[in-house]
Amino acid sequence: MPPTLYRDTGYSLNHLIEDIKVGRIGLPDIQRPFVWSATKTRDLFDSMYRGYPIGTLMFWETGAEAGTRQIGVESSGRAPQLLIVDGQQRLTSLFAVLTGRPVLTKSFEQRRIRIAFHPQDQTFEVTDAAIERDAHFIPDITTLWSSGYKTAVRQFFDRLDQANEKLSDAHKDDLEERIDRVRDLREFRFQVVELGASANEEQVADVFVRINSEGVKLNQSDFILTLMSVHWEQGRRQLEDFSRSAVDPAVTGPSPRNPFLDPSPDQLLRVAVAVAFRRARLQHVYSILRGKDLETGRVSAERRQQQFERLAAAQERALDLTNWHEFLKCLTTAGFRNRKMITSDNALLFSYSLWLIGRHDFGLDVSTLRPMIARWFFMAHTTGRYTSSPESQLESDLGRITGLATGDRTAFVTELDRIVAANFTGDYWDISLPNRLDTSSSRSPVLFAYLAALNILDAEVLFSNLRVKDLLDPSGAGPNSVGRDRLFHRKHLESIGFSGTRQLNAIANMAYVEWPPAERNNADAPRDYLPRIAEAIDPETLTRQSRWHALPVGWEQLDYPTFLERRRQLIARVVRDAFNTLAGERKKYVATTAEDLIAAGETQTTEFKSSGRWNPHTGQYDPKLGQILIKTVCGFLNAEGGVLLIGVDDDGQVLGIKGDLTTLGTKPNADGYELFLRQLLDDSLSASTAPTVRIRFPQIAGQTICQVTVAASGRPIFAKPAKGGPGASDFWVRVGNATKQLHGDDLIKYQEEHWG
Repeated sequence: MPPTLYRDTGYSLNHLIEDIKVGRIGLPDIQRPFVWSATKTRDLFDSMYRGYPIGTLMFWETGAEAGTRQIGVESSGRAPQLLIVDGQQRLTSLFAVLTGRPVLTKSFEQRRIRIAFHPQDQTFEVTDAAIERDAHFIPDITTLWSSGYKTAVRQFFDRLDQANEKLSDAHKDDLEERIDRVRDLREFRFQVVELGASANEEQVADVFVRINSEGVKLNQSDFILTLMSVHWEQGRRQLEDFSRSAVDPAVTGPSPRNPFLDPSPDQLLRVAVAVAFRRARLQHVYSILRGKDLETGRVSAERRQQQFERLAAAQERALDLTNWHEFLKCLTTAGFRNRKMITSDNALLFSYSLWLIGRHDFGLDVSTLRPMIARWFFMAHTTGRYTSSPESQLESDLGRITGLATGDRTAFVTELDRIVAANFTGDYWDISLPNRLDTSSSRSPVLFAYLAALNILDAEVLFSNLRVKDLLDPSGAGPNSVGRDRLFHRKHLESIGFSGTRQLNAIANMAYVEWPPAERNNADAPRDYLPRIAEAIDPETLTRQSRWHALPVGWEQLDYPTFLERRRQLIARVVRDAFNTLAGERKKYVATTAEDLIAAGETQTTEFKSSGRWNPHTGQYDPKLGQILIKTVCGFLNAEGGVLLIGVDDDGQVLGIKGDLTTLGTKPNADGYELFLRQLLDDSLSASTAPTVRIRFPQIAGQTICQVTVAASGRPIFAKPAKGGPGASDFWVRVGNATKQLHGDDLIKYQEEHWG
């Protein structure tokens, strides 16, 4: 029989309130801020009054002995012995009403929860002005648990008398008994599940999910924040205060407020953890902070103290306002102007982690960091680097710099730029990015990459002397008459047979434009309206604006599909040119070599395979290896594109494809190998790969490898199942440095988010 992780017990409400007051029970915001409405609190009291069940509470023993001092505080800061894992909202509500203490609203205002009781109807209501005036209510039941209880009851009956309510003595006794029942709720018994200190965070989370009727899940950051509540409450409050100051309009003076992100405590915690421990996966960080030796499993209070001190040092840097605002300048340098342009908070936060590491561990000055982190953020945000499996990807990125010598500035810059170059290859600019622009999504990262590019280039609005960056200013000061609009107008497109959001609102049909007053309501074709507008614009200005806004020569004469295709190519060039300006002296584009890709390691856009045909274990051809190639290419097509290197093992050792070539029969050479790959892909995928897949055979250290460069597809691509079947039905996507199959709702959701 397995050991019992918990024990059932019971607490009176009064006992719970007293234990919270003296600090024996901690009340951390383990799940979320206090968000219950006053009506839910009212309903809670009503259920208790009627004797209805209100759910089980779950506590977790912290393992801290009575009197244990918290880290970083004096003797008065004692660690709680029990933490509330489930029931925080209920107990916060009850504690606030019984003690009269205010709660903090989502808008960071202090307010009391005031609940009224109607003794005659035996009902509870949220107190408002009308209830305050109604003599039939006790307007604030908090008074029933204070020393003024008798006074409150007497005032209630006095108000009834003043309202000319004539009550018999029996009726008064009945009403007073009902009021006493409310007061006696302090003896209401709660069923409590107490998990022992030996339970780990995975077990606690599992028990929580199994008994929690609301389907709430706890994550690793919840447990670390909880651990901070036990051993370093000051550190947790610092995270909360920083997050509050970023959004609270009442905060004056220097603050974290910014136009890009309203940071939460768990987001800031991830930054500090990455800086302190070079880790993104929080599952081990919890054990580390408990003082656990991951090899021996032993827990040491001394080790816990050391790890918390390490986290404290990193957190101090992360919450330093100078660091924070200097980093945010990197986003502005990268062309991003407001939070509407940010589709990935992870890209922002993880870039901040790298900024802090570069600044404090490698000693880079802010002027060097700014363009470098701007390039990194531009790449990470545009390619969706931290969208799928963000922890795995950041763990990989942190691993690339962990082995560098502390203080080696050149090595740090070189390594980050190597990873950027491995993602922004020539094929990315020429194939992947144009394909990703084939969407109508107004929240596409590649759309915001283009808008950022226009900001970097200080581009003017089409047909205007306004700047695009002024329209995207977070203050919203731009004129309402200027915005993104269709170049081929809706009515014109509908008249020639085009309809539907994807066609009408294609990214390549939209531009920031200021129409002359006479053109604002027209529905003419571009070939009709452009000559009229061009007559009033300086030719050099129009040429310059046409280049910025990626308008092909003679675009107004093109048919609509041709216009979209050509403009997507030109938009990609504008983005590339703007990005290259962030590289300072490295403006000239240098193609990424296979050696560079191998040195950067496997990532979301790079995969190594030892072989594609020859199985070294059996010494013969193995068709299962081809299925692995299909899955990988399909995953790249459905994500951001990438490079598959065949003849390179997982550790980056170059093996070559000599074994594969021996299985090709009469054509054991590169031409035969490319023919094999082309036939394999075309037979196994739902669309031809001729426009999206390039195959090369570079030589490295005397070995020939196969480099398969895959561009992102403009539409979903499916693969035939490995076990065979009538058609291509498997959907694979690249997630972090792995390829994952999606089904059902996950597949539909991914398609909507990725392609619009």
